[in-house]
Amino acid sequence: MITFDTILDARKRIGKYIYRTPLEKSIALSKDVNVYLKLENQQKMKCAKIRGALSKITSLSEEERERGIVAISSGNHGAAVSYASHLLGITNTTIYVPETTPRVKVEKIKHYGARVELVGQNYDQAHEIGLERIKSTGATFIDPCSDEVVISGQGTIALEILEENPNIDTILVPIGGGGIITGISVAAKAIKPDIEIIGLQTAACPAMVASLRDNKYYETYPTEESICDALVGGVGYIPFKMAKDCIDSIILVEEEDIKRAIKHLLLKEKLVVEPAGAIGVAAIMKNPQSFAGKNVAVVLTGGNIDEALIERCLGDWD
Repeated sequence: MITFDTILDARKRIGKYIYRTPLEKSIALSKDVNVYLKLENQQKMKCAKIRGALSKITSLSEEERERGIVAISSGNHGAAVSYASHLLGITNTTIYVPETTPRVKVEKIKHYGARVELVGQNYDQAHEIGLERIKSTGATFIDPCSDEVVISGQGTIALEILEENPNIDTILVPIGGGGIITGISVAAKAIKPDIEIIGLQTAACPAMVASLRDNKYYETYPTEESICDALVGGVGYIPFKMAKDCIDSIILVEEEDIKRAIKHLLLKEKLVVEPAGAIGVAAIMKNPQSFAGKNVAVVLTGGNIDEALIERCLGDWD
């Protein structure tokens, strides 16, 4: 069970390994709304996923560590697990990622010693293949979005946001598998029950929207072409089961608006943010009036973006 106490426990375990990332007000975006950017793109490994990976791995017994670690990832979770394994002296770590995973993420996974297995054309295919191969290994599986200990680690983001600025009344969080928004919501609503937690999905793959609409767990979900590699595919079972209590609403964001947000963040905010991390800024830029009068924290979940994609985003918009 994920509770405020399990999130506090996670913070005790991971605190010495992570950064307490800044919560900075955006002058450019704060007109009718006060916008604060939670800079998880500046976290170690340039991604929020390190919190969940460390939360899980620091909780393992020595015997579980010795059996080895395995994860399935679109990139950031894999890099986080590789880094966490390296920190804690675990040398037998394998990460399954789609063949389409951005090079920058694959290189980070390899750099910290994990073995990378490129399988499948998208996350759902990699997940299916990875789960089948894991069965015979006996290794400890680190699930990115449906593990209570991992999700508790992600919830530490909300502790920092509300400690830094108790006036925050809305938090925007990207949704891929749903682990990050679930952890953030549990922590935030325990501190401030009336806070609004808004999820963001690319319109190319509205898996959580469909799951809530159909009241059906979509472990896999079809996707159109998307630059948001971290937000495509199905949702986690725990996030699906907790979604009605944790997510107040979900905004679907178009790919072109996400490109525009990446450019804004780079040129106006001086921040390098990957597409999944930029999606909250895209939502505000598209329709700022819907947030009028609010104090909004936008979680920039990662900064691992390929150089070629930055050039595309800069070139697409004059």
